[in-house]
Amino acid sequence: MSRRREAVVRRGLRHVRRAIAEQPGMFTLALLASSLYGAMTVASAYVIGEVTDRVLLPSFRDGATTGAALTLAVVAILGVALLKILGIIGRRLFAGIMSYRLQAEYRRRVTGQYLRLPLSWHQRHPTGQLLSNANSDVEAAWFFVAPLPFACGALVMIAITSVALVLTDPLLALVGLVVFPLVFAANVVYSQVMSPRMQRAQQLRAEVSEIAHESFDAALVVKTLGREETETARFAGRAQELRDGLVAVGRVRGLFDPLMEALPNLGTLAVLVIGAGRVADGATDAGELVSIAYLFTLLALPIRAIGWVLADLPRALAGFDRVTPVLEATGETPYGPDTAVPRAGGAGLGLRDVGFRYDGGGRPTLEAVTFDVPAGRTVAVVGPTGSGKSTLAGLLVRLVDPGDGTVLLDGVDLRRLREGEVSTQAAFVAQSAFLFDDTVRGNVTLGAPVDDDEVRAALRVAAADEFVAALPDGLDTRVGERGASLSGGQRQRLALARAVVRRPRLLVLDDATSAVDPAVEARILDALRTSGTPTTVVVVAYRQATIALADEVVWLEDGRAVARGTHEELLADVPGYAALVRAYAQAEVPA
Repeated sequence: MSRRREAVVRRGLRHVRRAIAEQPGMFTLALLASSLYGAMTVASAYVIGEVTDRVLLPSFRDGATTGAALTLAVVAILGVALLKILGIIGRRLFAGIMSYRLQAEYRRRVTGQYLRLPLSWHQRHPTGQLLSNANSDVEAAWFFVAPLPFACGALVMIAITSVALVLTDPLLALVGLVVFPLVFAANVVYSQVMSPRMQRAQQLRAEVSEIAHESFDAALVVKTLGREETETARFAGRAQELRDGLVAVGRVRGLFDPLMEALPNLGTLAVLVIGAGRVADGATDAGELVSIAYLFTLLALPIRAIGWVLADLPRALAGFDRVTPVLEATGETPYGPDTAVPRAGGAGLGLRDVGFRYDGGGRPTLEAVTFDVPAGRTVAVVGPTGSGKSTLAGLLVRLVDPGDGTVLLDGVDLRRLREGEVSTQAAFVAQSAFLFDDTVRGNVTLGAPVDDDEVRAALRVAAADEFVAALPDGLDTRVGERGASLSGGQRQRLALARAVVRRPRLLVLDDATSAVDPAVEARILDALRTSGTPTTVVVVAYRQATIALADEVVWLEDGRAVARGTHEELLADVPGYAALVRAYAQAEVPA
């Protein structure tokens, strides 16, 4: 039977067992505290009954009572109350710890899985959905844990109460205990009705998050094109759907909660009506009736606690069903056992019949691409839009693996290198530079053990030393979210310094200096070529000035490497290359 078609209650109970198995220690402590509360609740009912029989009724009959009797009654009531307080504190404390530990653990598991899964997996899943999985879905999956020990303690309390009631008055016990099957039946119906509504609400939460993320991420595009109203309407439409979905959830819960409130009270009322007749007949005494009625009054809250858990299970299952595909996703990037490559000088790079096709794509993005880059050389990859340049750049640093062929680093297939070896040997700088809301130093080092002298040297290579020195706090200046306080060119240069500071043997630049002035770009590329540590550079480029600095040019067209040679050779021999380069050169000429 598929997961979706299984009975919600049965799946819910398995989920409860999963929570207990994940945190057995905290659950045991919370359950013991809850059981203490339950036992003292039962004891309080009998204390009240005994006080009624031994203190209140005699005082009404005799018109007086003794100090010893009053003292004993006060001590018994306060003692039970104190133990109940300890039970409540322990139950809430340990249940809260259990709930938050589960949420933290599963957030770590989800984010750890995100880091393990390849880039191709991330490209198939919207960012908003991934944020929802790690946040609201995980929270929903374990939200029921907080009242869980209370509900389990309530079961202990109900068991004790049932035995005590049967021993006290079997008929009144039978009348009162009819409530429990009714509660269970109501919860089964509720779970079946609520489950699809909660699934829909969780899905809509993710979609609202996704739209919001897209709008915020594309704020510059939205504002420059005057599409604020369109984005607002798009977000409002989905937010209204979420509102309607949550209203539907609220309607069902609005019917269920009063029913759960009413059932215990109806049981108490039935006990009082029938019990009053039995007291009048002499079948039971007033103290026993007070104890039984008071006990059923106290049972109202524990019964509601069971209802809280069962009410939250549909939401928990909806959240866990959305988290589980992430945790069960496969496709982690495989690594070799211990293969390493030399760590001196530039890296030799080779591609052998490399092919790549995106999921769902028709025509291959890359097909039979073969060329070599000698160690320490600079190669420019040039081609029209859609020719596969950025895909090729990602393959060179193993952001994705080729579908066909191999990418070689010093003659070793990248897939045979041990984990972390590629990132040690190679660095990648994308066209869209991402900066964290951190200092300049933090964005360059990303926590690596690099001293300030090395940071400044990397900034000089990236032609970023002058503008960083002019910032208010130098290396300690915070750049804002995504580097909002810097220009596009400054962000690109910091991203380049981040790569250079690691002294990679292979540096791949995916049009990473497009926002930089051509003179500054030439200075950067020249610094890379003449730095103390020789680096092999592969640069995706469009500018003629950039291409001219390369030792060799590879011309990509329709996913194939159709020509290679110097800039002058390709200008003379490849019409498509000549047309593209001249078109960009003309576009850069001021009007």
